[in-house]
Amino acid sequence: MSKAKFGPAGNSESFAAEGYKKSEDAPAWLAAKGLTAFEYQCGRGVRCGAETALKIGAAARAHGIQMSIHAPYFINLSSEETERMEKNVGYVMETAQLAVPLGAARMVVHCGGQGKLTRERAMRNTHENVKNILRALDEAHLTGCTVCLETMGKKSVLGSAEEVCELVAADDRLLPCIDFGHLNCRTNGGLSTREDVVRLFDLMENTIGIERTRIMHAHFSHIEYNDKGEVRHLTFADTAYGPEFLPVAQEAAARGYAPTFICESAGTQAEDAVTMMELYEKEITL
Repeated sequence: MSKAKFGPAGNSESFAAEGYKKSEDAPAWLAAKGLTAFEYQCGRGVRCGAETALKIGAAARAHGIQMSIHAPYFINLSSEETERMEKNVGYVMETAQLAVPLGAARMVVHCGGQGKLTRERAMRNTHENVKNILRALDEAHLTGCTVCLETMGKKSVLGSAEEVCELVAADDRLLPCIDFGHLNCRTNGGLSTREDVVRLFDLMENTIGIERTRIMHAHFSHIEYNDKGEVRHLTFADTAYGPEFLPVAQEAAARGYAPTFICESAGTQAEDAVTMMELYEKEITL
């Protein structure tokens, strides 16, 4: 059975501190730590050149690193404005085009804000925008990178576990990106125990099926939150806010899941990804 994969979102502060400057050096650096995944960040726009992307992709293949890519943050799938909808498709297409030389198998996409819309209308719009994106990817023959819709940390934004599962259930080409930290924020600490994780995984299995749940894409970090949800990402050394990874590791291992876990800690994402990997591997050997 395939194992879970672990890695960071972007480069840790220690990567530069150790003298590395080029992203194509990241796969070897991560592999030396025993990590097996790396998520390339395009949150502020797709800016990586094709030549650099090819170098990163080749290094990732050489060192056994599974690549994923994060689409721009300013995508808003709940919009019904024609210009915004077209821009959304464009941002995803740019990301998918970069995914090819990177060798990225998964693309993480944010859902978008509710704004002045009702929740129901925002969800209807999101369903339609996701269809538009999948159609555009099909027409461009850019189907090698699976779209992963992410759960979000602010309560005013679409992206609860239930909403993401509903969206993913609509097309079997989609996967969820379950951000455990985000879900903990939007539920006021409601993802802190193994029982909470059990409820989440049961919801997913009952909505999108066991197989897609088993291979979910996932983000994890400690995140500060307030009554509106997410405030800022923290490190594992910051213990005032959770969630803790152990309950996730325990339940994922018990169910035989093989997700890709991407750590989004603030500056220590590679080091904290190693901690996550060690907790998970201890569980699968019990």
